[in-house]
Amino acid sequence: MIEADPTSRRKRTALGVRRPAAVLFDMDGTLVDSEKVWEVALLELAASYGGTLSAAARRAMVGTSTAESMAILLADLGQPWRDADAAGAWLTDRVADLFADGLQWRPGASALLGAVRAAGIPTALVTSTDRRLVDLALTMLGPENFDVVVCGDEVPATKPDPAPYVAAARLLGVPPHACVAVEDSPTGVASAVAAGVPVVAVPCEVALPPQPGVLLLDTLANVDLALLASIMQ
Repeated sequence: MIEADPTSRRKRTALGVRRPAAVLFDMDGTLVDSEKVWEVALLELAASYGGTLSAAARRAMVGTSTAESMAILLADLGQPWRDADAAGAWLTDRVADLFADGLQWRPGASALLGAVRAAGIPTALVTSTDRRLVDLALTMLGPENFDVVVCGDEVPATKPDPAPYVAAARLLGVPPHACVAVEDSPTGVASAVAAGVPVVAVPCEVALPPQPGVLLLDTLANVDLALLASIMQ
């Protein structure tokens, strides 16, 4: 595990140290406080099927694609016979309605994204969420803040597979190991690590265990460019 004291790492980062070639941001739970929105819709969907979503199943869904979440939900309800595609379509429609009501930034996320953009460092949004919902979220996040957007329905495999982060680095024309990922979920961290990308991780809904290549923090509020550079050393 990369040490979790950002102050000591920042002090060792001299001016002129090599910067990340790009910063790759997760969306739900990392930049925007949207996991609670997903939970509202998931609980409503489970209730419409006459069941209750368990806490364990909800935790397992964090960071996964809609299709994977539906498989978990139907198994948790003991209703694998239901149409998973129809369930996913209902969920997407409901979350779209909730997204339209407004999303909130996670603490420190807006400032960090702004600092990275101001420094001229390329950025990517790398999410398991489908394009339709991502486009809604981008009205708040600002599409101009990302050089590349990789959505869950636009890659051959979603997180925890490395494909999303590999795709983002390829589209930006930089090697994965020269980037830094900013994540919140176990599946997202696993995806970035498998792609060879160093990670700054701030858990949102699910705790993260210490592991090599990952800097665990309580908030993005104290993260700056020097800290991003330091985890690459």
